[in-house]
Amino acid sequence: MLAILGILVVLAAVFGGFLMEKGNPWVLMQPAELLIIGGAATGIVMVANSPAVIRKMARGVLAVFRPRAHDSRAFLTRLRMLYEIFAFAQRSGGVALLENDVETPETSAIFSNHPDFLRDPSARAFVCDSLRMLVIGVTSPHELNELMDLDIEVQRRGRHEPVAALSSMAEALPGLGIVAAVLGVVITMEAIGGAPETIGQKVAAALVGTFLGILLCYGVVGPLASRLEHLNEAESQYQHVMRIAIVAFARGSSPLLAVEYARRSIPPEVRPGFLEMEMTIKRDARVPPPPRIEGAKEAQVAGAVHA
Repeated sequence: MLAILGILVVLAAVFGGFLMEKGNPWVLMQPAELLIIGGAATGIVMVANSPAVIRKMARGVLAVFRPRAHDSRAFLTRLRMLYEIFAFAQRSGGVALLENDVETPETSAIFSNHPDFLRDPSARAFVCDSLRMLVIGVTSPHELNELMDLDIEVQRRGRHEPVAALSSMAEALPGLGIVAAVLGVVITMEAIGGAPETIGQKVAAALVGTFLGILLCYGVVGPLASRLEHLNEAESQYQHVMRIAIVAFARGSSPLLAVEYARRSIPPEVRPGFLEMEMTIKRDARVPPPPRIEGAKEAQVAGAVHA
């Protein structure tokens, strides 16, 4: 919402000032100039980027106009989910019993309580793949930390690709505006000797090309690229918080201490307080009961109780 409001403010300030100076708004309506700039910019994007990056650009631009995903409430919910995972593993006697949860999170008694997490494929894969390494026991806490950090960095580079593409497009727009203006000057030179009104209209149309290129660069596309970069950094920070919690638990921290490690790594502007986190865990945490011991082990336990 803030991105939409910002773009509207930019357009209102520019065109409002133009109207205050008694400018004719119809002069700015130059479809040919817009076609030259917009079409050429689209072609540049298609030449410079792969289809996958172009799809990322489209999704990224849409994400810019959505509400912020990782606010204080979202972090609280994720800390509660991590606490439920750690508490279940602790009460069940180890992380090995999380195998079914990480293999099929859609049917997990823990993850099914967090549909927003299940709808986020990157976060789901990041957490489940990391916990899987603990479940099968092939990694130490130090190695797990490096593995998760590597995953965060690779994903961060992938999310930066559409930002770089948008930035390159923004840098090209002023030049494309000049191209449109030069073409307009060529048309104007052909009209030399005609009526002054006709020549003036053609010069105005040529200058509109330069105006549109600069406005789209610094007023629309450039800010969109900057905003998308901030969203990408927020996503990396979100994954970093989960990494801190999982590694802390793998090192032997209690469930509450592990999520406290994670809470301290949340940026201050969206970090929930400790009491707020503790109250949320006490009020909303739903830790599944440990699985029952069956078969021979159950009989052994029963015999020991009778003895």
